[in-house]
Parts: sequence; C-alpha cells; structure tokens
Amino acid sequence: MNSAVTGGDDPAPPPPGGVLWSLAGDVRGLLMLPAALALQVAHPAVGAGVDEHSVFRTDPWGRGERSLRSLQLWVYGGEAAAEEGRRLRKLHRTVRGTDTRDRRYHALAPENYAWVHATGFPVYRHAARYLIRPMTAEQERALYREWLQVGRILGLHDRDMPQTTEEFWPYYRRMLAEEIEATAVLRELVAVDATVPPPDRGPAAVRLLLRSVWPVLLPPSARFRAFLTVGLMPPDAREAIGLPWSPVQERRLRRLCAVIRLVVPVLPERLRYLPLARSARDAWRSGRAGAYRGLRRKPGGSARSV
Repeated sequence: MNSAVTGGDDPAPPPPGGVLWSLAGDVRGLLMLPAALALQVAHPAVGAGVDEHSVFRTDPWGRGERSLRSLQLWVYGGEAAAEEGRRLRKLHRTVRGTDTRDRRYHALAPENYAWVHATGFPVYRHAARYLIRPMTAEQERALYREWLQVGRILGLHDRDMPQTTEEFWPYYRRMLAEEIEATAVLRELVAVDATVPPPDRGPAAVRLLLRSVWPVLLPPSARFRAFLTVGLMPPDAREAIGLPWSPVQERRLRRLCAVIRLVVPVLPERLRYLPLARSARDAWRSGRAGAYRGLRRKPGGSARSV
C-alpha cells in the first residue's frame, strides 16, 4: 500500500467499475450526503472548524455545489483527482482554533481529517440498504478498500486510518463513545426551522421566482432535509448523538425509499448519474485512451457494483 502522499507518483483514484463508481455518481447519493456531513460535524473539532471557518450559513448553495464537485473528482476525476486532494489540503491549512472541549484543533490533524473522511463509509453502507440494496460482505470490503484509496488522494497516510473493515468498526465505535456530540453546527443541520437563503444559481428568472416563493418552500424543505439527515444516519451514530427517531418516521422513510428504489433504476442514464460521473463512465466504456490512464481494472480487484 502507498503510505506516502507527497513526492513520487500520485495515488490513483478508485478503479472504474468498482463499488464507488456505482454509488458516488448515482443521484441517490445526493440523499446520503446530508447524513455524512452531519456525522462529520458531530466531532467537536470538525464542528468548530465548520462553525468558525465555513461559509455554509452565508453561501450554502455555493458551498454545496463545490463540495459535490470535489467529491466527484475524487472518484471520477482521473488524473485530476490528486490535484483536487492537494487543493483541499491547501485550503484547510489555516483552519485551526479551539473546540467545544477547550482543545486546540487543526483541520489537517490526522485524528480530525481522518474522521471527516471515515464517515463516508458507514453512511454509504447504511443508506445503500434503503436507497439501493444491502451490500454483500464482499461489496462492503471493496467499498472500504476504495474509500481508503480516496483517503490517500486527500492526503491521508495509511497509518491514519484503519486498513480493514474489521479494524474500522472498533475505531468507529470508540469515536461514537468518546468524541461524538450534538455540536452547534449539527443542531443547525437537523433543525426543522433552519434559516436558509434561496438558491442563487441558475437563470435569473428562476432565481427571481424562487426568491418570491421561498418563504413557502423553505419550511417543508427544511423538514425534509432534517428527516433524511437523521433517517439515513446509521442508528448507532444517531443514538450516540442523541437524535430522536421514531417508529413512525422509520416507516415513512422505508416507504419513501421503496419508491426511490423503483423509480431511479428505470431513469435514463443522463438523469440517473451526475454529469461528471456520466462523462467518466462514458469515457471508460468507450475505451478512450488517456481518460483514465493507468486505471484499468485488475481481474478480481473489485466487487461487482451495487
């Protein structure tokens, strides 16, 4: 394994055709992201960093768009993936301060940076059960291997992350027991009365229309976001943070996800996959040399897609 991320060859993105290629670009992945973000900011240091240094309150739509594009580059960016990882590390070099437990933090400290990345694995695994289908043990191991590869792109060393799923779960449970809490940022993310400015992207006429109807649209959209954020978070994380979740809510979530599981697979690919993912998949399938140089899938190297 590559334990160094500076100097030498750049770490490669996850393999085309792997589990992440099926998950990360699927439009259903958009529904999983709020739960992952909430679990990230439940860490006191991460929550403090976002609280003090992020523009998520003043520019939530722009931040969301940039974060989504960054995630897509990690998986589908080919040779641009490592460059995006370097950009993110540079961006976070000055993010430091004191967390809610009066501890000094730095965004790139391995214990903080690793947690931000680690949350994707349990959330993808859990949410896929609802929105796609449960993963096999082989798929879970493949997903974790590929997620580790993304970690290398982001600048994590192998020593910073558990290297197998068997090692991951004790680490994860320890973090839930010792670190995770309902931070101020997390409470904002799951608030049903959140104050969010209207979208500022798209044609001027659409922005004007949204601004005019936003007071009506915001309350139900905030409730729906909170519902998905809490519902698609792994139950043990939900319990550790102290987020309430009722049997009635669980039944509603299961009914909603059953409809999504039926509808999304029959959509044309241009609607089912996000643009960058769709372009990467097209390039890989057409065999265009240079699009994913050096990323040919090795026999037996990846489990089948979920």
